Formats: sequence, C-alpha cells, structure tokens
Amino acid sequence: MTTIRQQDFIDSIADSLQYISYYHPADYIKALGDAYEREQSAAAKDAIAQILTNSRMCAEGHRPICQDTGIVCAFVKVGMDVKWADVTMSIQDMVNEGVRQAYNHPDNKLRASVLADPAGARKNTRDNTPAIVHFDLVPGNTVDVSIAAKGGGSENKSKFVMLNPSDSIVDWVLKTVPAMGAGWCPPGMLGIGIGGTAEKAMLLAKQSLMDHIDIQDLIARGPQNRIEELRIELYQKVNALGIGAQGLGGLSTVLDVKILDYPTHAASLPVAMIPNCAATRHVHFEL
Repeated sequence: MTTIRQQDFIDSIADSLQYISYYHPADYIKALGDAYEREQSAAAKDAIAQILTNSRMCAEGHRPICQDTGIVCAFVKVGMDVKWADVTMSIQDMVNEGVRQAYNHPDNKLRASVLADPAGARKNTRDNTPAIVHFDLVPGNTVDVSIAAKGGGSENKSKFVMLNPSDSIVDWVLKTVPAMGAGWCPPGMLGIGIGGTAEKAMLLAKQSLMDHIDIQDLIARGPQNRIEELRIELYQKVNALGIGAQGLGGLSTVLDVKILDYPTHAASLPVAMIPNCAATRHVHFEL
C-alpha cells in the first residue's frame, strides 16, 4: 500500500506548475522544430523561430514562457489502495494550495489571472486559485496527475456544437477554425471531444490536450481505426487552410489533432473543440 503525505502532494503540484511555466514539453519543441524545417512562408518561419528562441531563453532563465500564466486544470486519479497520511484537506484544497505556492514562488512569481464573482465584481483572487480539478477514484496504489496551465487566449476560442448524427464533424471543424482567427496563438493543438453529453464532450476535448504529440508517427504507420483516420484528415485539412503560425499564413496551423470519444445517445452527436496555444503548458506525474 502506497502512503502519500499531504505536503508531498502539495509540493508536487507546486513543483509541476513552476516546471511547466518555463519548460515546453519536449514533444512540442521537436514538432515545432520539424514544422520550422518544412515551412516555406518567410513570415511564418520567422514566427516559429521566435517561439523556439523564446522557449530556450525561458528554459535557461527559469522565466515564464508567456505572460499569461494560465488557469490551472488538473486531472487527478487516486488509486483505491492509496493511504493518505496527515491529511486534513480535500483533493481540491490540496491542489489549490499547490497552485497558491507555485504562483507566489519568490524566485519566479507567476501572474495571477483568476477572478472571483465572474458575472459581477470580477475581483482577482491574487494567488490564481481556485484550480479546475477533475477527480477519479480508480483501482491501484498510485496517484496519477495530469496538470496544465491554460491561457485565456486559447481557452476563449473553445467551441461546442450539438450536431445531427448525419452531420459531418470534418465540415464543422473546417468551418469553425477560420472563425477562431489567430487569437489562440497557433501553431498548437486541437483537442476534440466527441459523444457523451454536452459537458462530457467538453471534458474529453480538454483531457485530450494532455496527450503527447504523435501525429507524424501515426501518419507513418497508418490509421487503425476511425478516430485515427479522423485525426489525420483533420490535421491535413486544417493545415491546408493556410492560417499558419501566429496567423501569418504557412503550412503549420496545428502540430497535432487529438480526439477522445465516448458513447452517446442515438439522437445526439455532441462535438467540442478546444485549442492549445503555442505555450502548451502541461505535464504528467505519478506518486
């Protein structure tokens, strides 16, 4: 039986958020570097070069990749055989405390962007809490955490539609992406959730963005199911739109398209789409 102390969990949340504030995921940097080599547009190539240069400076100086340091979203899976020691807080409160410590770290203070009373006074909470926490109790003896800091620019471009079962998901995506403009700061990823109910589709879209970039490997080996076929089709057709890096045109609007699906009602086809920006801050760890 695994024993986890409250402070160890809080420290792990805080450390992970500091880490992703200045380190891009390695898979994103590789994919962006490959996109730079393929790019033919001078303006887009320059934009990609600036992102790569900024990434290196942030990694070396331990300073934020972007001034918008995001709202924290965590997917936490707690094994049923885990024993908690000295715990006086809920999972939500422990994550919030980790966020509080990370965003107020004296060596790399991060911008607090979360506002309470969103329909009224919109007052800054001053420590970027509360986080958005999705919690599952699962078999096992570990605590599995996928955590992200999601910027407002890309989150504001999130889309949802309840299609008729006979409608084309591809057509909807290709109609919707150009209307999003470049405010979501491409090149990034598109996370798509299909099925379930309205809220389930949105959750699937967000969760899909936690996955590694692997579209080139998928293309090389070939699709093995309908979802993989759809990923490749959307990746190629979205990039063919020519929006490009930072909206300057070119070959790379998305570096990957992620899709998660779930069974749905016979009368329904809920589809959600959430983009990830060029900051793409997320990490996975296990205790």
